[in-house]
Amino acid sequence: MNEIFSQTTRPNPDLFFSRNDKNDPRLGEIVKREEADYASAEIVILGCPQDEGVRRNNGRPGAEHAPSAIREQFYKLTPFNIKKKVFDLGDTKIGGSLEETHDTHAAVVAQVLRDGKRLIVLGGGNDVSYPDGVAMAEAFGSKNWIGINVDSHLDVRIADQRNSGTPYRQLLDEGHLVPGQFFEVGYQTHFCSPVYYEYIRQLGVQRISLELLRSRAESDVELKEMIKQKFIRHSSALNTFFGFDLDVVRAADAPGTSAPSPLGLRAGEFIQLVKYAASLANTKVIEFTEVNPKFDVDNCTTRLVAIAMHRFCSHVA
Repeated sequence: MNEIFSQTTRPNPDLFFSRNDKNDPRLGEIVKREEADYASAEIVILGCPQDEGVRRNNGRPGAEHAPSAIREQFYKLTPFNIKKKVFDLGDTKIGGSLEETHDTHAAVVAQVLRDGKRLIVLGGGNDVSYPDGVAMAEAFGSKNWIGINVDSHLDVRIADQRNSGTPYRQLLDEGHLVPGQFFEVGYQTHFCSPVYYEYIRQLGVQRISLELLRSRAESDVELKEMIKQKFIRHSSALNTFFGFDLDVVRAADAPGTSAPSPLGLRAGEFIQLVKYAASLANTKVIEFTEVNPKFDVDNCTTRLVAIAMHRFCSHVA
């Protein structure tokens, strides 16, 4: 336990909001952050405040500020219906290179999972999905987890250096993730290379485009049915990871992202998918990435993620 505290920095206490009103408590007064409280925690929050992977992928920088900006909004919310004990571990220590940061982050995540906690990861760039996936494989075994990338992009690029577009290519090629247990959800075909799409198709990756999600009255129905069809007999053994890249939400609802688009999930659909992630008994990690506070409007995007965190904590199985 002590090692993960040496690999992380403590959260800024100024972010923990309080109204000083016993009749109106806020999460800033409820969520624990002292080392002594870690052992009893059921849900852990961990930030990874860097956007080097976004820079390497020629994206617009700014995601490094997201963990603090999201926390600022989260800790203003009330604890309504949150029964689980939530703990803020702080942020992964940023190394001299992206690779070094990833190694540290994977070690922290793996330990939190081995300690029996559920984890909310706040990026940073979407490259953090790679160390999160490595940690899932280390903690549970590469054949014992499902990876779900909710994103407008596929993130299976080939590149000289790892970046925000390569995480799932790395996980698949390195054998950390079984292709048939990987879901690409919410992707938009006009953002997807036909070459990379053919790569995941030939591997047998599960594919649910934005258009297919929209074919149902509720955005989570298609995903529910595919998971049930493929893994219903193994549901008690397979642990689940959800990676939510906020680029998947339309710019009208989430303007502060690394790569905004006029098309995408509506805010309500996004929240519905988060609630579905919470409803699965074996969801171990839920990750929010590519929030860019530099381009946000009235904190709309950070507030949306804060509400999503609240819905996860209040609906977790």
